Amino acid sequence: MEIRTATDADWPGIWPILRWVISTGEHFTWGPDTTEEWARGKWMTGRTLVAVDPDGTIVGTAYTMPNQPGHGAHVANAGFAVAPDHGGRGIGRALGERALADAAADGYRAMQFNAVVSTNAPAVKLWLSLGFEILATVPDAFHHPTEGYVGLHIMHRTL
Repeated sequence: MEIRTATDADWPGIWPILRWVISTGEHFTWGPDTTEEWARGKWMTGRTLVAVDPDGTIVGTAYTMPNQPGHGAHVANAGFAVAPDHGGRGIGRALGERALADAAADGYRAMQFNAVVSTNAPAVKLWLSLGFEILATVPDAFHHPTEGYVGLHIMHRTL
């Protein structure tokens, strides 16, 4: 698997992954009415990565961008998504490690996740293993389709 910077030509391989993640309603705060146009504008801003299998299939993606504008722009924010039939292969970890390295190289001083769904145990475990801390959990901030109202973790790591 290769992790590389995405190009505009990669969007047709990225969108089905994001569309699936959005459709589950379990991981992103994005609503089910999220359009491809809006998703592309959000995901392809900043630095976007893709994880590509040897056959050329995009199996995961991530982005980094400033968490806040202006005086908060030294802290990165990021999003990650892995194709549903490729989970458990280390793709999320590889994307996370690369995103952290790129963020440091880009001059960010830290990375902050504003909304990690507390019931997303694999993601929480991954981010903790990569040195993130849970700073706070906002109670009932996410309406999970099967678990009801659950918390959103704010996670942070110094680079």
